[in-house]
Amino acid sequence: MSINALTADVREQVDAFLKQQLARHSINETLRRAMEHGVLLGGKRVRPYLLMTIAEICRGDKQAALTAAGAIELIHAYSLIHDDLPAMDNDELRRGQPTCHIAFDEATAILAGDSLQTLAFELLSEWPLGGLKAERQLSMVNALARASGSAGMCAGQAIDLQATGQQVSEHELEHMHRHKTGALIEAAATIGVLCGEEEALKWQPHFEEFATHLGLAFQVQDDILDVIGNTELLGKPQGSDTAADKSTYVQLLGVEGAQKYLSSLHEKALLSLADIPYNTAKLEQFSDVLLKRDH
Repeated sequence: MSINALTADVREQVDAFLKQQLARHSINETLRRAMEHGVLLGGKRVRPYLLMTIAEICRGDKQAALTAAGAIELIHAYSLIHDDLPAMDNDELRRGQPTCHIAFDEATAILAGDSLQTLAFELLSEWPLGGLKAERQLSMVNALARASGSAGMCAGQAIDLQATGQQVSEHELEHMHRHKTGALIEAAATIGVLCGEEEALKWQPHFEEFATHLGLAFQVQDDILDVIGNTELLGKPQGSDTAADKSTYVQLLGVEGAQKYLSSLHEKALLSLADIPYNTAKLEQFSDVLLKRDH
């Protein structure tokens, strides 16, 4: 099974929800179209799938989980729009389509990214959020904010920019990716548990540990695919990291070494689920499909 096939149901639900919210919250047509371009033109929906699957496992509130999944995908989409800008990675292709600043213009892309980010927190903070208590909802907002900002994703991107053209250690590379990619994936797990029943909170550290290992493995796989993948499947230029002189696990460990590290992280992720007294088969399948993908 492909990752797109596995996440199809979640992708359909989240995309319909986001399209509805963008129409409801937007007053400028060009800005709305740029926001839709950034968030609705494909994507595997890894973070929403993880969040909604964990919420389901933890017998969580379905409406709260869908809203939270939409919010986390809005943050992810904003980060990609900004990452692609000339001042950052200067990419022209994303998900097989022109990047937002190419399809529109640089100023509109910046505003679209800003608007997606703020919409995420607007949706997640609206009351009521399904049947959740206010304290749970506040914890979810806090988890997403911490993962998105200077202690999470933005910090990782800043480290990445500083590391471009330099040889970094494996420890430094891990530190960068645990923030740039891993923080938002871990937040998906945290928020998924927070959607769940009270009993599930006992196992929050285990779900988060699973997501931590999965997030890093996901990045290692991305680094491998940048070398051995192809542009048509990847939806972005193959070899773009090498061309931009980015620090990667393949650069540091070689393809074979990176593949061994990927397997080790996958094993650790699965071990993190072992003590959880819920049926985690869907997470095990998700990790298998995600980490063996070809794009």
